[in-house]
Amino acid sequence: SLDKTFSNSELVRKILRCLPRSWMLKVTAIEEAKNLSIRPLEDLLGSLMTYELTMQKRVEDEEKERRKKKVVALKSSEIKNSDNDENNSDDEDLALFTRKFKRFLANKKKFGGK
Repeated sequence: SLDKTFSNSELVRKILRCLPRSWMLKVTAIEEAKNLSIRPLEDLLGSLMTYELTMQKRVEDEEKERRKKKVVALKSSEIKNSDNDENNSDDEDLALFTRKFKRFLANKKKFGGK
């Protein structure tokens, strides 16, 4: 309405300035990579659209991964049975006796005992 025409350089700079804070990394990369005074507006818009699509895909992939990771919790219970406890302690006593008896025989052979 004021008959002001903007040059390509001004348009590129205005677009980069109006982007939200979440885009600042991309803006900085664009500013550092190329001379903004000769960069075509179409090139800038294409680069920004590509970045936006890449970020959307990354967010969607993260959401899919979150949905895939299902946590399964199993409830455990302990059944107390006096017969079971006695059998377990008997088995442990027998195993201990067997180990000690094997050691006894091994030591007797070392010292030439019959």
